[in-house]
Amino acid sequence: MSSYRASLHSILLGITLSLSLTACSTVKYQALEKVGIYKRDILVDRVEDARDSQEETKEELVEAYAELNTLIGVEGGDLERQYRALDKKVGRSRDAIDELDDHLDAIDTVSEDLFEEWQKELGQYNSTTLRRDQEQKLAESRRQFTALRARMQTARERVDPVMAVLNDNVLYLKHSLNARALDALRGEATALEGKVDALIKDMQLAIDEADRFIRQMRDS
Repeated sequence: MSSYRASLHSILLGITLSLSLTACSTVKYQALEKVGIYKRDILVDRVEDARDSQEETKEELVEAYAELNTLIGVEGGDLERQYRALDKKVGRSRDAIDELDDHLDAIDTVSEDLFEEWQKELGQYNSTTLRRDQEQKLAESRRQFTALRARMQTARERVDPVMAVLNDNVLYLKHSLNARALDALRGEATALEGKVDALIKDMQLAIDEADRFIRQMRDS
């Protein structure tokens, strides 16, 4: 994490903690603007958070899938220990998904507030040239954000099919942890491979799109 981003995170956290949990968004934005942090900065920070959360979610799900493959490949040995390891990995995946959803909700809230404010400010210009320049920048930012959010949503939709299979497998093995049960799940793991591959691909596309959006917002 860069020193700038670390500083921004620290300020955002400090102001959030200093305000009541019931404080409206307007109050929070005003408090941040007093220290030179605007909705644009907050959106970039939230996109970075979501990008990192996507990476974490991808890694946790891939590790859980690998743990399932390890378990069903066991011939004898300590099945209980292997099952506990799988259950732990799946639990970590659930937590990562919940965190990702929180970050996506935060992006939606801030982006809506930013673009609404930006649109209203266009009417405050006296200079036609400056207003047109900002209209173009707003339109481009909206276009890029729409593309980013669509990529993120596609990646998010890849998560549930993978998680559903992992949940089913963990639940099934909870009461049937034996060689016969593992045989029954080998076909499940094979079918899951394609879902995991699709998830990895779309998560990376969304992460790359987030990086492009961050660069565009900082450079414009």
